[in-house]
Amino acid sequence: MAVAALALAAAGCGKSSTDSGSGGSSESGKYSGKGIGLAYDVGGKGDQSFNDAAFAGMEKAEKEFKIGGRDIEPQDGESNADKVQRLEQLAKSGYDPVVGVGFVYAPAVKEVAAKYPKTTFGIIDDNTVEASNVVDLVFHEEQASYLAGVAAAKATKKNHIGFVGGVDIPLIHKFEAGFDQGARSVDPKIKIESQYLTQTAQEGGFASPDKGKDAANAQIEKGADVVYHAAGLSGQGVIQSAAAHHVWAIGVDSDQYQQAALAQYKDWILGSALKNVGGAVYDLTKSVVDGKPLTGEVRGDLKSGGVGFADSNPKYRAMKDVVAAVDKAEQDIISGKVTVDTN
Repeated sequence: MAVAALALAAAGCGKSSTDSGSGGSSESGKYSGKGIGLAYDVGGKGDQSFNDAAFAGMEKAEKEFKIGGRDIEPQDGESNADKVQRLEQLAKSGYDPVVGVGFVYAPAVKEVAAKYPKTTFGIIDDNTVEASNVVDLVFHEEQASYLAGVAAAKATKKNHIGFVGGVDIPLIHKFEAGFDQGARSVDPKIKIESQYLTQTAQEGGFASPDKGKDAANAQIEKGADVVYHAAGLSGQGVIQSAAAHHVWAIGVDSDQYQQAALAQYKDWILGSALKNVGGAVYDLTKSVVDGKPLTGEVRGDLKSGGVGFADSNPKYRAMKDVVAAVDKAEQDIISGKVTVDTN
């Protein structure tokens, strides 16, 4: 039941800023930009999750459309002015579209898009920026998380599971809300541990594997035998902890079972709640290359393939009752029989 379009996630690591080609024109001849510009969120490239999914979409677009691209890493403790400067640097250099990976870019995208009206800007996980040259790329994360909750509740042997959120903000509340609802649809009395690593992103909630590991250790010690994270780079610590204790972890955003950097832990990754960030980046780039730039809000859901649940682990696929329950939950959401909570 994994969504094929979500197989874009790829491991990424390297320089803080890369330029992969001069770009110039697509095969169709309609595109005159330099390529796609990508500005990463907290944690940067190599998180095996959110940012890497965006990078995979960028790579796919570069290859298929024969255009260039540049991606730039965030800095620790940076200000909004730093984000503005980063986006301006990409737009001024001729990159189109320019994508801010994460809701933290909203003020910067709003400011820079007004200065470069002929450039298309995308922002992931925020729908507050309204401009003719801005595309808000958002998702029904709660739907994928509901499937994760169903999987966790069916796979647990102790009726005790856990959720680790990176930062205590509304976006991550959606992940927890869907997860809780999905789990309780299987067992209303299931015990669910919950912890947010930090109150703000600046405190490292999305970029601290040690914090994720400590949180997962605590939940597992309390009895949880399936732990789901929505914590970006910090989630690597959750997965490490689960593997060390021989309990299940559920990944997020990318298919974390497939990530090379997590290969030594993959036998304990039950599945991943997917968010097709890569597909959104690719589709936005395609629209610009085709000369018909997207605009407004574009929201991915289960029906469109914008979110889903990865079934790459053969051990998961062997759990026929778990797979059947997740498949049924997916169809119930798509049909409208089930509406998933967002808080």
